[in-house]
Amino acid sequence: MPKLIIFLILLNLTYFDLSLSKEKKKFDLCKWDNQFTVPCLEIISNLTNSSQFSKAGINKIIINKKKIEESGVVDLIDVMKLVPDVNITQSGPKGQQASIFMRGTGSNHTLVMINGVPINDQSTTQGLHDFGVDFIQTIQQVEIYPGSSATHFGTNAIGGAINIILTGDYKDSYSFSSDKDSNYEFSGNKSYIFDKSSLNFKVGSVKNKTTSAKGNYSDEKDGLINYSTNINYENYINDKLRFYNNYYLRQTKTEYDSSAIKQYGYKGNNKMGSFQFGLENLDYNQKRNYVIYYNIYDREYDERGIIDTYDSEVIGLKYDFSKTIDQKISYGLGSEYKYDWGYFDNNGLYEATTKGHSDNFSVYANIGLNIFSNLNLSIFGRGDKHKHAGENYTYKLNFGQKLNDLNIGVSYMTGLRNPTLYELFGADNYGYSGNKNLKPEKSNTYEVYSDYDIFNNIKLSVRAFRSNINNNIEYISNKYHNDNDDVSLNQSGLNGNISFTTKKTDLNIFSSLLNSKKENGATQLRRPRKNYGIYFSNKLNLKAIGDLKLNIIYNHYDKHFDTHSSTFNTIEMDSTDIIDLKFVKKINNNELYFKINNLFDEKYQRPHGYNQENRIIKLGIKY
Repeated sequence: MPKLIIFLILLNLTYFDLSLSKEKKKFDLCKWDNQFTVPCLEIISNLTNSSQFSKAGINKIIINKKKIEESGVVDLIDVMKLVPDVNITQSGPKGQQASIFMRGTGSNHTLVMINGVPINDQSTTQGLHDFGVDFIQTIQQVEIYPGSSATHFGTNAIGGAINIILTGDYKDSYSFSSDKDSNYEFSGNKSYIFDKSSLNFKVGSVKNKTTSAKGNYSDEKDGLINYSTNINYENYINDKLRFYNNYYLRQTKTEYDSSAIKQYGYKGNNKMGSFQFGLENLDYNQKRNYVIYYNIYDREYDERGIIDTYDSEVIGLKYDFSKTIDQKISYGLGSEYKYDWGYFDNNGLYEATTKGHSDNFSVYANIGLNIFSNLNLSIFGRGDKHKHAGENYTYKLNFGQKLNDLNIGVSYMTGLRNPTLYELFGADNYGYSGNKNLKPEKSNTYEVYSDYDIFNNIKLSVRAFRSNINNNIEYISNKYHNDNDDVSLNQSGLNGNISFTTKKTDLNIFSSLLNSKKENGATQLRRPRKNYGIYFSNKLNLKAIGDLKLNIIYNHYDKHFDTHSSTFNTIEMDSTDIIDLKFVKKINNNELYFKINNLFDEKYQRPHGYNQENRIIKLGIKY
């Protein structure tokens, strides 16, 4: 709480503009510089299974490029700290394995995508995505969809979905920052614009070595080096037809600790590639989008000479169509086919292997109805046919009512998670064998929400939800089984958000209350009951140095239960209050910036036994 008070004092000292004028010009609200003929751009992503009037029923949070740069975030974990409904654990400093728990669900209940294409790694035991190895130097935008999103994106999205947007950035720039320990962050962007086409190159690299993952903070430091490349190309065949493709390559090399005693000789090499080819036909009242995609993972871990390998590949096809019939009706439909293949070989004292494949074919449709000028009804449906789990159906209903500046609504949605390749085909030296008869986990979610716009630049949002997961896949007697006790995993929560925006100021205050229970009614581990945070950005004018931009991020992570790393008993972990600062001074085309992460140098572990980074100070320049 004292750190929150200090945060509020810092905020007050900036004298931000509280103008509530309704007559703000569209140009003023534009988030980009609008200098040197750079256009004000808004990224419109392709949202699967949606249409013009059904989008009103979709819960979506956008973290755009401007906010990513202003906040000084480094990796995808940092971005997720800017939104409610998400709890994060990372096994040490940056680059270490990380998981998120969205709306109290499991870490395998969040679907991760690039441009709407799933990228969850099928060579992991739970089909997870490792958030710790993804950095943001080449990312243009991040979209978060809290709540079951199965009708839009398919399986694994029981808790929600995260969509990483990679597109061309038409403002050439180069950015570099470093600290006293020679850690650095680098990014570069270059575009070429032709008559009917464009070509964009992005590169990024991060070097980080700050603390030991396990043991004492004074022990040897575990470091990482990350490289990422993104190439975007688009060509307008005619005014309505656009061909585009996207290439993304990422490699993260990380040192890690086996234990507080065994800290040397453990290294990971995580490589990933995503390739997409698309054709978009956009007409006056309808849109068609065709995508072919291919994802590949190649991971290797060296444990003092013992090599573990993990490989997976995915190839898929998608087709989306949406049409607006008139001012009251829109509809959409589409289909997707994906083929997953995965293999891993885990050696040492614990030996485990998996080798297998599966495929999934889906069809989906939606309809949006503006029954009256202020009344909206959205209906979504999807059917999936999995090679091993069989046919399953999900659907979503949303009813929204707009009353002047107040928007209220209610939603009901279902979700599912198909068994992973390890759960189907895996084996280990302790007698485990896969179960090809597994069925999906399924969920039901109820949600009510309200949004209230005040003076065009203040928005209040509140959402309450209650969900349950049944048909849970559990490990019993050396095999995974679907439970048959008719007892569900239950989650419920309430989150609120207040946003305030003017030409000089951007303020966002969010909070989240969560109640996540196991089948026996006990509280789930690593899910705090409450979290809250503040994002604040403001332009200052100081006599000594002129214009200066200040950005502050405050995060409170409440007390929660965890497993002791040595005794394996359930223990209570203390809360943390973390404040990050960034100052930006613009000089002609350049930006000089100074940032401090973990301002008060708080030392903490999350999860227990894994050290998180202490205070880090960096100086950088962007050209």
